Amino acid sequence: MDKPITKQTKRRAQSQTVLRWLLIVGGFVTLLLVVRNLLKTKVEAETFQFAKIERGTIENTITASGMVVPLFEQQIVSPIRTAIKEVLKPSGTTVKEGEAILLLDDEFVRLEYESLRDQLELKNNNLTRLKYEYDKNIKELDYNNQIKGLELARLESQLADAERLLKIGSATQEEVEQAQLQLGIAKLEKKKLENNLTFSQQVLPGDRRNLELETLIEKKKLQEFQRKLRETKVSAPREGVITWINEDIGKTVSQGELIVRLADLGRFRIEASCSDRYAQYVKVGQSVRVRINRKDLTGIVTTILPAVENNTISFNVELTQPDSPLLRPNMRVEVFLISNKREQALRLRNGPVFTGAANQNLFVVRGQEAVRVTTRVGLTGIDFVELLDTDLQEGDQVIISDMRDYDHLDRIQLQ
Repeated sequence: MDKPITKQTKRRAQSQTVLRWLLIVGGFVTLLLVVRNLLKTKVEAETFQFAKIERGTIENTITASGMVVPLFEQQIVSPIRTAIKEVLKPSGTTVKEGEAILLLDDEFVRLEYESLRDQLELKNNNLTRLKYEYDKNIKELDYNNQIKGLELARLESQLADAERLLKIGSATQEEVEQAQLQLGIAKLEKKKLENNLTFSQQVLPGDRRNLELETLIEKKKLQEFQRKLRETKVSAPREGVITWINEDIGKTVSQGELIVRLADLGRFRIEASCSDRYAQYVKVGQSVRVRINRKDLTGIVTTILPAVENNTISFNVELTQPDSPLLRPNMRVEVFLISNKREQALRLRNGPVFTGAANQNLFVVRGQEAVRVTTRVGLTGIDFVELLDTDLQEGDQVIISDMRDYDHLDRIQLQ
């Protein structure tokens, strides 16, 4: 006769089943790990990159991108609104300083120049005439004043005679009063002449100076048109290469419109940009390395543009060797800003093994095997990484390949 299964028996059976599956899974995982270790603990040494630990200079760098541009690039604009008459040098031509590049129509400027020249000659004639008139008026006023002085002396003498005759009864009181009146009028007229002379001496030079200033303004206008007339024959302000020229003969160009772009293709600078999160580290005078075809050129930051566009900041780099044969216009280059530097640091060549973590696992060669060692990373440069707080020593051989597949191992057998 069947007996009912108790709950305790059921639980015991379930526990045994779970335990059995756990043992099976655990054994399978252990088998996988063993197989994995057997497969990966012995590796061909040729599959790895090795580098020796050494002592030297380490530089902490910030990566930026840059473009090679001419050190000097000048834009030549039209001096007036006119038409392009003739192109003397096509784009790509090397020109010397003062060499003619392009001719502009100068008919309008020439007419304006001749008109201003005639006006200036007229003002010069007026200025000469005014000078003579000024001298004449001053002299006439001075002569009249002297004449009035002589007349005043005569009237004073007549008044004295009339007063003497009045005392002896040969003249009347009315004659004396008449002489006094004429003398008073003469004195007032002399004061009037003296006042006119003073006024003329003060005012006429001002009038003359005004005309001189007007003449000077006309002269400057004439010089400006003379300059514009010369500039209708567009010449190279310095030696360089024409990178662009307006070749549309007969086309009307406005005053200030670009007509020629001239550059010095023998010397260059770098226009660079980097993420704005590094803005606090980018400073004028900061040392820079520019990498071209695995070769480095040095330079410094000379200008930082104030505007931030698309989360990037832009700056200019002046090279210590701006005429390097490595440089080509519009070439894209790698730019590395040196934010920190340390001498005689324990360093290892940078490679895929470094992931950017502060603490890094490295495999150092010990005989026929590579042993895992943990080290702290210091300054990180484009070529080297500084090693801190480590048992590694100068001269140790270290694997710098990507070792993420071997992180679970403490040792690797090298074949």
